Amino acid sequence: MGNFDQNLKTGQIGESIISKWLQGKGHSVFPAYQIEHHTGKGPQMFAASGDLVLPDLLAFKAGNVVWIEAKHKTCFSWHRISERWTTGIDKRHYKEYLEVSSATQLPVWLLFYHPSDKPDARDLKYDECPRACPTGLFGRNIKILKKVESHTSDRHGPSGMVYWCVDNLKLLATVNEMTGAPDGI
Repeated sequence: MGNFDQNLKTGQIGESIISKWLQGKGHSVFPAYQIEHHTGKGPQMFAASGDLVLPDLLAFKAGNVVWIEAKHKTCFSWHRISERWTTGIDKRHYKEYLEVSSATQLPVWLLFYHPSDKPDARDLKYDECPRACPTGLFGRNIKILKKVESHTSDRHGPSGMVYWCVDNLKLLATVNEMTGAPDGI
C-alpha cells in the first residue's frame, strides 16, 4: 500500500473513531467525507465566491449544528523552538475551514486524535524532547484557534502547515474514552 493510501486509511479510521465518540455524546453525525469524488478531492461547498473544502463531519445535537474536521495523527510533534508539543493541519484547508465557518455561520471545530505517547523518531533524536507525549482527543473552535496559532511552516505539506501547541487545545477525551478500553489497559 502506498503512502497516500496508508494515510487515507489512517484518516478514515480516525474519522470513524471521532464520529463514534460524538455519537456516544448524543450527537447525530452526517459524514461529509463520504461524498468524496473519484478525483481525490474531499467534499466541497459550492458558492458564488468560490468552492471550499468542507470539514469531515456535520454534527447535530439539541438544535445545535457544528462542523468537525477530524484529524488522526499518531502522536504530537516536538517543536524545538518553543519546546512544546504541537499538532497541525494543511494551511490551505485551514483557511477554507475559516471561510466555511463564516459562510455557513456555523462553528467549525478542529479535532486531533493522538493515540500514541511515543514521540516520532525524528523528534527523539533531540535530547530536549521528552520521552512521552500527550495522548487523547484534543480540539477547539477554529475561531479561537486562529487567535492562538503556534507557528506556520511552508516546508511541510503541499500548501504549508499551521500548528497549535497542546496547551492551546482542550483535552476532550482520553484514548481509553475514545476506544472504550478500561482504564489501565
